[in-house]
Amino acid sequence: MLSGIAAISGLYDAVVGALLLCVPDRLASLFGVPRANPRIFSDLNGLFLIAVGIGYYLPWRDPVRYRGYLWVMGPLLKGAGAAAFIVDYFLRGSPKSFLLFAACDGLLAAITLYALLSSSKPRGATL
Repeated sequence: MLSGIAAISGLYDAVVGALLLCVPDRLASLFGVPRANPRIFSDLNGLFLIAVGIGYYLPWRDPVRYRGYLWVMGPLLKGAGAAAFIVDYFLRGSPKSFLLFAACDGLLAAITLYALLSSSKPRGATL
């Protein structure tokens, strides 16, 4: 289960990062926001997301060994990202379309958390 989650999370981050890096104006238009100015802001976010996506290769291949990466990038980063999108929507009036990122990040954070907690229980243990 963890390997599949790592693959999906890595692909999600890499695709969003590539879009930010390669077609930032189109992505901004799609979400109804002005393009980043200066463009370095979308470029750096794109590079960051691509790096995070590439980092998921390790837990995809060996999820037991790289559980730490899944904890940091899943429940912590994606969970905090989802919360940041929601807070920004209510406090700063960011576009409603940004809630799509909150939903995606929140779902991936929750699924990753569930899988990490489920896989850490000893066999045969019950709650």
